[in-house]
Amino acid sequence: MLGYRNKKTVFRQPVLKQMRTNFRLGLSPILLACMLAGCTSTSDGGRGLLSSRSSSSAQYIAALQGGIVSRSGVTISDSDRSRALEAEYRALEAAPGFQPVAWKGRGVSGEVVAAAPYQVGSQNCRQYKHTLDVGGREVIARGAACRNANGTWTPLI
Repeated sequence: MLGYRNKKTVFRQPVLKQMRTNFRLGLSPILLACMLAGCTSTSDGGRGLLSSRSSSSAQYIAALQGGIVSRSGVTISDSDRSRALEAEYRALEAAPGFQPVAWKGRGVSGEVVAAAPYQVGSQNCRQYKHTLDVGGREVIARGAACRNANGTWTPLI
């Protein structure tokens, strides 16, 4: 078998050929290992790329108890209410302070803006404003919510 010596290491031709093929395909062994590492689920219940668990946010939205959109006095469809509640959750959970999270439904749209987080005991809380545009009429609802240990948000009533 043909090969060459490099100090104390002997590389065999088939190994070099496979490595060249991998690099031609753009797959270095380290890159391939990193890509595959994201395909499994973690021991702490996290989700990997090939995880069969759904990523539904229903429990997070349900924990908002209708959010401030339901206290605005505006009657909207269930699908529009779901969009509005999802925007409230995204604003509370991930948006930087005072960055709007917009949503659009059928004949209604809105924008949720959460203030900077503050501490109440061991919980992070945020005040937020939900501006609804219903057929050209603007309605503003304000509220506050605190984040629970499980990642859900509970409105302060």
